Amino acid sequence: MRVNGTAVKPAHQIKPGDEVRVRNSGVERIVVVVRPVVKRVGAAIAVQCYIDKSPPPPSAEIAATMPRRDRGSGRPTKRERRETDRLLGRDSE
Repeated sequence: MRVNGTAVKPAHQIKPGDEVRVRNSGVERIVVVVRPVVKRVGAAIAVQCYIDKSPPPPSAEIAATMPRRDRGSGRPTKRERRETDRLLGRDSE
């Protein structure tokens, strides 16, 4: 979790105008605080308290081109990583 570019703990106090970045499951959310909420509120009220500046999620076409490994197959070997790098054009040579 980052507030205005500085790593903070979740209990950190925020104020209006703060930019909060949270990474969860590989997806980063960026929100700007409009007004802090003291206690729990419903979703309709919560949406009015922040401005969402998160980048749009990758399209389904781009996500489909990403290579996937079978679950439980472990870490790729160095040879497999080199082959993947060559395929993706990230060859370091």
